[in-house]
Amino acid sequence: MTSITPFDRQMMQRALELARLGWGKTSPNPMVGAVIVQGEKIVGEGYHPAVGQPHAEVFALQAAQEAAQGATLYVTLEPCNHYGRTPPCTDAVIKHGIAKVVIGMVDPDPRVSGRGIERLIQAGIEVVVGVETASCQQLNEAFIHRVTKKRPFGILKYAMTLDGKIATTTGNSAWITGKDSREFVYHIRAGVDGIIIGGNTLRRDNPHLTTHGVSDRTPLRIVMSRSLNLPLEANLWQIENGPTLVFTQTGANPEVKAYLLQKGIEIVELDSLQPLTVFEYLSQRDFSAVLWECGEKLAAAAISSGAVQKVMAFIAPKIIGGETAPSPVGDLGLLEMNKALNLNQVTLRQFTEDFLIQGYLEYP
Repeated sequence: MTSITPFDRQMMQRALELARLGWGKTSPNPMVGAVIVQGEKIVGEGYHPAVGQPHAEVFALQAAQEAAQGATLYVTLEPCNHYGRTPPCTDAVIKHGIAKVVIGMVDPDPRVSGRGIERLIQAGIEVVVGVETASCQQLNEAFIHRVTKKRPFGILKYAMTLDGKIATTTGNSAWITGKDSREFVYHIRAGVDGIIIGGNTLRRDNPHLTTHGVSDRTPLRIVMSRSLNLPLEANLWQIENGPTLVFTQTGANPEVKAYLLQKGIEIVELDSLQPLTVFEYLSQRDFSAVLWECGEKLAAAAISSGAVQKVMAFIAPKIIGGETAPSPVGDLGLLEMNKALNLNQVTLRQFTEDFLIQGYLEYP
């Protein structure tokens, strides 16, 4: 068993930094970074920049050139050993004479899982697996969920006051949190494939759901509305700012449907409009991560159906009060405190004015 050194961890952390440069651009592929080292000198680096582009190992090998011979490759994810949009990375690694490969985590994709490692070992390359694994898994948590569960990774994001309100009794919610919290949300948006709201949120807030210049891409903006009772004027209908898709039930409101289609809005009719039927459709489009930025009723439905894996709760040290002021999550049918859903791996982050509590939902 080869021991893992502090230098190994340092190089894997560098590979993770490189992998993050692909944030929001690689789906449905994972984010991957690679570093090639001779002795303790970096001779090549690379990352996967976008779907359809070469993988991280290929860019690192191109940068290293002849220096790759006899070198050590650090890569955040097991190199692939199959033909997809690009050739197998294992072939390139072997061809360039890499002597040792240090891998952050095994690829959960059943087309790869363990086969890349096996191919490298067969070629006489020393392989070490399991360096900074937790960080590698967290980076690609959405990809892991999609390939193992066959559905997107759902993130519920909301901002609330200290007394648990997401708006005043009149529906006003701008702004609960401060500027740096909102900019962090724009960064999170840039890394997902879609953002989902309900018809109530559209009517009440008229959101843009863009990345506000934090990224050059805007994820698919998604509205769920059974009745298609939606305003004819809305920021989401301005598709020059980003694509918009509306899910509705079959046959709903033909006049509004025709109007939205004329505006260039994509309409998908489902026999039963539920969070999981939406996720089933989005999985067919290879969506990895979806951000729920919805109101309390849809949030409760998403949680109840298992379409939320991660919760990001921004808490502002403000008190607004109001008996009818909305809260983040509606009725889940839980009548006893010992039935409450718990979060695992909880972390706390402080912003200038607010706090972010995030964790992973533990379903019974």
